[in-house]
Amino acid sequence: MEPQAIIARRIALELRDGMLVNLGIGIPTQVANYVPAGLRVYFQSENGLIGTGAVPEEGMHHRLLTDAGGRPVTALPGACTFDSAMSFGLIRGGHLDMTVLGGLQVDQTGHLANWMIPGKMVPGMGGAMDLASGAKRVVIAMQHSAKGKSKVVKACNLPLTSARPIDLLVTELAVIAFPYGKATLMETAPGVTVQQVIAATEAELVVPQQVPQMAL
Repeated sequence: MEPQAIIARRIALELRDGMLVNLGIGIPTQVANYVPAGLRVYFQSENGLIGTGAVPEEGMHHRLLTDAGGRPVTALPGACTFDSAMSFGLIRGGHLDMTVLGGLQVDQTGHLANWMIPGKMVPGMGGAMDLASGAKRVVIAMQHSAKGKSKVVKACNLPLTSARPIDLLVTELAVIAFPYGKATLMETAPGVTVQQVIAATEAELVVPQQVPQMAL
């Protein structure tokens, strides 16, 4: 299974019936493809849409239906659109049950850096800071390493997105939570050992005696 599919499938298991959930750009959008059968979840896109569905098949997208990054999305029956003021009112007002965001780095205390690499041009922080601060639960979908370097680090050296720690990190290797501000290994991916996760992680991990595998 592709790394991004592992991440999206596992995060989909965090969904609960009736939730209002924001999906960020990148891997998070794939979570909509794996909603468990019978579950009704309301996905919100930062640019002003509630009721997004699975990513459309190639050639089946509508040019006016996009996520916050301009990528095509689908709209389910009953979906609604609104302006940015309403969208950010939902986010900043604490009405989102969960947000799923991508990440550049997460440190061992749960702090997130996901909006800027120094020296590279970016249009701005966008809604990342609002989502990381305003959602009731913050889940990060991120590959464990890039160019041979761990993205789960002792301390972020990229600009932080929020002073608030995240709640859960899901990578293609592991599920990591942050109780009491300590990175704690909760699950490993199928076929991945605890030792492999530790070897791939710069951050210091708290490892319980029993670490189950992801139930994908």
